[in-house]
Amino acid sequence: MNRESEADARAGAVFAALADPTRRQLLRAVVEAGPTTATVLSSGLPVTRQAVAKHLGVLRQAGLVCAERAGRETRYRAEPESLRVATSWIAETGAAWDDRLSRLRAQVGSGP
Repeated sequence: MNRESEADARAGAVFAALADPTRRQLLRAVVEAGPTTATVLSSGLPVTRQAVAKHLGVLRQAGLVCAERAGRETRYRAEPESLRVATSWIAETGAAWDDRLSRLRAQVGSGP
């Protein structure tokens, strides 16, 4: 897999993970709270701790959070790099569209 397709795959995983509103809410909570547990996160949501743990697993697979064992607890911490990859993908795609629109405007403006 080349570097561009790897970045596309990573961005795709981030977009898929963030498509769910509960996961977006969990990621925001992890970012704001710092390292925290599924138990703490579930106390502020209308879902079970098990559901929170599953959502955190998806966020982890997408590289948006990492998990660290501390005794009997697992603490989740935000990992910004995957979000940067997705943001970069959005910026590059937007720039490509802007370039195409500029060329189209130039062609239409230079017509007969």
